[in-house]
Amino acid sequence: MKDSHEVHVVCPATSAESRTVFRDGVVEHRVRSLPVLRRKGFRFCAPVGLVAAAQGILEFVRPDVVHVQSHFFLCRALIEAAHRLGIPVVATNHFMPENLSHYLPIGDRMRARVNAMAWADAARVLSRADVVTAPTPYAAALAERNGVPGPVLPISCGMDLSRFRGDGGASAFRLKYRVPRRPTIAYVGRLDKEKNLDVLVRALPGVRQRVADAQLVLVGTGDQRRRLTALAGQLGMTDALVFTGFVDDADLPGAYAAADVFVNAGTAELQSLVTLEAMASGLPVLGAHASALPHLVHHEHNGYLFPPGDAETLADQLSTVLSNPVKAKIMGVRSRALAERHDVASTVAAFEQLYAMRSQPLLVAA
Repeated sequence: MKDSHEVHVVCPATSAESRTVFRDGVVEHRVRSLPVLRRKGFRFCAPVGLVAAAQGILEFVRPDVVHVQSHFFLCRALIEAAHRLGIPVVATNHFMPENLSHYLPIGDRMRARVNAMAWADAARVLSRADVVTAPTPYAAALAERNGVPGPVLPISCGMDLSRFRGDGGASAFRLKYRVPRRPTIAYVGRLDKEKNLDVLVRALPGVRQRVADAQLVLVGTGDQRRRLTALAGQLGMTDALVFTGFVDDADLPGAYAAADVFVNAGTAELQSLVTLEAMASGLPVLGAHASALPHLVHHEHNGYLFPPGDAETLADQLSTVLSNPVKAKIMGVRSRALAERHDVASTVAAFEQLYAMRSQPLLVAA
C-alpha cells in the first residue's frame, strides 16, 4: 500500500491476554483468545464481550474503512462495531464449509445440511459489508450461489513474486531437511484430511514403474502423517515418501527449488497460494479438476488436471512430467508467466480502489 496509509491489524492474540504490538510499520491489536481443541496452533476469540472490544479498538483508531477477512467471531464483531460507528466495511471471503465439515463424524446427508447452514450464516454476516470480494472467479460465484449478495468481486490474494523464483536454495533445503537428491514430487501445506494426500501416495507405485527413483516430499505438518506413513508401508513405498515436518518460512523457496513437479489434490481450494508459489518458482503443476484449481492449472499448458481421487491418472501424468525434462521445463516457464498475473502489487492496487483512496488510517481484521 502507499506509504501514506496507516494500517492497523486486528487478530487473535496468542494468549488469553489482549495486547498491542508494533511490527514493521503496522500496529497489531491482538485480542485475547482461546486454543481450538485438537488443532495445534489454531486459536479463536470467544464471542462474549467481543463487540465491545472491537468497538473500543475502532473508537481508538478511527479508521476510514474496515476490511475483514472472514465472517467468524472477531470479524463479525468488527462488522457490528463498524456499523454502529458508521464506518464502511470491505469483506473478503476465504470460507468453504468443506474445509471444516470433513472433521465431523457424520454422514454425507447430514454433512450437506451442515454445509448449507454454514453458508447461510456466512451469507448473513457478509451481507452487512459494503463490498464483498473473493480470491478467484470460482470463489466469487460460489459465494453468490450460496446467498452472499452480489456482485462478489474476484481479487487474487496476490503474492510476492520476488520470493519464489526457483533459482536457488535447493541444496541447502535438502541438507537441512534430509531430502535425497532424486526426481521429486512436492506438496507444500497442511497434512490434513481435506487435502486428499492419500491420492498422491497411492499414485507412487505407478510413477515408480516408469521413474524408478522418484520420491514424494510432503512439506508441512498435520494430523494425517501417521495415516500416510501406514499407507506408504502397505504399498511398499516407504522409501519413496519423505516428510520434512515444519519448515521455516525463510526456507520455503528452497522447498520448491528442490522439486521437479508440484501436486495439489485438494478439492476445496478457493485459490491455493502454495500452487501459486510453485508456479512462481517455475514448476509444472498438477491439480485436481475441482474448485478453483483450474484457474491456475491449465491442462497440458503449465501442467495437468486429473479427476479428483484418480491416483492412476495422476500417476500417468506425473510419470510424463518426470520422464520428459524438456516438457517439464516448458510447462514451468508457462507457470511463471501465469503466476505473474497475481503480483501482490496488483492486488494492493485493486483494494486501494475499493477503499476509494480514503486517507489514513485503514484497519484490517484477520
